[in-house]
Amino acid sequence: MAMGGGRDDRGPSRLRLKGATVTHHRWEQVEEAADAIRARWAGEPKVGIVLGTGLGALASEIEAEATLPYPEIPHFPRSTVESHKGQLVCGRFAGHCVLAMEGRFHLYEGYSPWQVTFPIRVMKAMGCRILVVSNAAGGLNPLHQKGDLIVIEDHINLMGLNPLIGPNDDRLGPRFPDMIEPYDRGLQETALQVAREANIVAHRGVYVSVVGPNLETRAEYRFLRGIGADVVGMSTVPEVLVAAHAGLKVLGFSIITDMCLPDALQPVKIEEIIAVANEAESKLSRVVRGVLERGPI
Repeated sequence: MAMGGGRDDRGPSRLRLKGATVTHHRWEQVEEAADAIRARWAGEPKVGIVLGTGLGALASEIEAEATLPYPEIPHFPRSTVESHKGQLVCGRFAGHCVLAMEGRFHLYEGYSPWQVTFPIRVMKAMGCRILVVSNAAGGLNPLHQKGDLIVIEDHINLMGLNPLIGPNDDRLGPRFPDMIEPYDRGLQETALQVAREANIVAHRGVYVSVVGPNLETRAEYRFLRGIGADVVGMSTVPEVLVAAHAGLKVLGFSIITDMCLPDALQPVKIEEIIAVANEAESKLSRVVRGVLERGPI
């Protein structure tokens, strides 16, 4: 059983695939969660935001009109990670109506890919057209530094799991979604321009996702850098896969919270990662605000 509580007959539907139990999203569950949010908030969001480790304070900049703890939303898991507050903030930010996840879900918490990405389905059902995702990540590129902002241009999925496995519901998206541009090129350009004008160090980069929760070995860091990754983390890719399936435009950011250079590796503490993310959060907020203020939604 996944962490975060029991399950009844309204839970995600299941099938057997090569001996494994597979769970997938159901349209009815998505609509039930969306209706529960609409019952407490009359907004029509166009932008969904997912705030990762140490980045939750950006939610304080939202003009909140409703705040819903995850346990009060049907089929939402519970956030169990330090620094993840575990609530949905509904309101306005940078002139737009937004839904912001103050804390996300991870595979390493014991949740399935379908539970991790369920909120993205709900954002789409609520009317969102753009998804902004953020994370704290380890830096693999020696030309980058701790505290730098990465505008994600592509990703590599090494999680070994995919939330799109299972019967496809055409109401949610196509059976075989194209991934030639999972991160919108125009939004990337705008983000980099905003960063340059604000003298914020930002790079384009490739994000590689692993399951975790352990950090990687020296040999693994060499491998990840060798296959083309600039940053490594334990989230984001499942949400982006579902966003692409749902037809959302995606803008992704990583904040480099520690350097993962095999020949100069130092032990890392989660408190230090959170501290770096908190310090860099104002830069991320400024860039996200700038993008939303400039770009038509």
